[in-house]
Amino acid sequence: MTDTAIKAVTIVGGGTAGWISAALLSRTLGPSVAITVVESDEIGIVGVGEATIPAIRLLNGLLGLDENDFLAATHGTIKLGIEFVDWHTVGQSYLHAFGPIGRPLGMAPFHHYWLRRRQAGHDESLWDYSLNARAAKAGRFDRITQVCGGYLEGLAYAFHFDAALYAQYLRRYSEAQGVTRVEGRIVGVDQDAESGFVTSLTLQDGRKVGGEFFIDCSGFRGLLIEETLKSGYEDWRAWLPMDSAIAVPCASVTPLTPYTRATAREAGWQWRIPLQHRTGNGHVFCSDYIDAARATDVLMANLDGAPLAEPRQLRFTTGRRKRFWNRNVVAMGLASGFMEPLESTSIHLVQSALNRLLALFPDRGFNPIEIAEYNRQTALEYEYIRDFLVLHYKATTREDTPFWRAVRQMDMPDSLKARIALFSQSGRLFNQDDDLFKEASWIQVLIGQGVVPQAFHPLTGVVTDAQLDEYLANLRQIMSRAIDALPAHGDFIAKNCPSRPARA
Repeated sequence: MTDTAIKAVTIVGGGTAGWISAALLSRTLGPSVAITVVESDEIGIVGVGEATIPAIRLLNGLLGLDENDFLAATHGTIKLGIEFVDWHTVGQSYLHAFGPIGRPLGMAPFHHYWLRRRQAGHDESLWDYSLNARAAKAGRFDRITQVCGGYLEGLAYAFHFDAALYAQYLRRYSEAQGVTRVEGRIVGVDQDAESGFVTSLTLQDGRKVGGEFFIDCSGFRGLLIEETLKSGYEDWRAWLPMDSAIAVPCASVTPLTPYTRATAREAGWQWRIPLQHRTGNGHVFCSDYIDAARATDVLMANLDGAPLAEPRQLRFTTGRRKRFWNRNVVAMGLASGFMEPLESTSIHLVQSALNRLLALFPDRGFNPIEIAEYNRQTALEYEYIRDFLVLHYKATTREDTPFWRAVRQMDMPDSLKARIALFSQSGRLFNQDDDLFKEASWIQVLIGQGVVPQAFHPLTGVVTDAQLDEYLANLRQIMSRAIDALPAHGDFIAKNCPSRPARA
């Protein structure tokens, strides 16, 4: 450690974001950096970020977590993708499944061969060529890394889990790594008079908690990043007009489905997240088109089982901080911004931000060039995810309610306009390095939402019709055999990671 090295990191707020931060930083920075989490038992956590994407397995691997133990402790289940119901039109559904679509053939991406077959009059679904989609609809799962001796990749998966139990799990992990937890409500923030840097926090009982580098995980409030440092907020409600959610758990039902469901409603959408001990449900809506009482009634009328608690409401403004890192404070989780959980990106954004922070980890000089680069990269990531979410609303034929008529007619970010125009004309997609959602994700949502290209890649012509027919038939057969060999998802959970009683 040099004389300018940071030796004390203070995390404001626990919850999922706070304890992911504590766990990852304690694992990577080691004992030379003292990490403190300031958390109040009086302040609850939002706790609805219960569905994830496959990148969380990289986080768990870096932390050295045993996957079965983690799933048992958090009452978790497997997630192979997200089913979208009634988004393009009422009565239609599709899957955004993890993993690739098909298998590479020649120089053109696989979906161009599917488009060629479709234009020739064949009616196979694009999802006939997704191993994840087929396993999800069959309700099957096992940990398989490859199929048919490596001919195909195995199943890509993430998790559903109880967010409160996940935070507790990571708290135990972090404290075992040497992280200090300070219980108390923050009532004051002290700053250096000259630089404006945060120097310490004042708790309700008068104690002071210092630090050199602060991570703000205080939720929507943004205690340090906004209330103290006035970093500003970029409002995206013109593109993502949702501003409220009602959440309620209900009793579990069988079979235990290995995917999340997002069902479009009259002025928003409803999530369904199956856990071992309950099902998580919520109704995300725009209050300009439906009030909270009506939104609650819609949610309660569409539960799979008996409700297990009273519904609770959350209010939010979709968007992001203008500066995620300001002086010696970095915002994480809801303190950094909010995009509705339509594609389960909340936990990933914490994980991604921490990876970026470690790559640009400062010394006590806090180089403004490095801070600017962190903010630039994080802003791009938010904007790419924003565009992907807007696509779900914009690409619809629904006109049955005022809400759907409005979002269908709304303007789009120029970046999304360009991507849709290119794909709709030629089937081509080009991803940026910072784009979380890669080609397979964009293809599924575009086609699932009715954006079907007018043309296919000319290089598909190097394969004859007979060769292509044989190739695709072989792919479908190999996938069918692989799926038939998998156990039911519920049986996999019962055998490998049945839930155990929660502990503090």
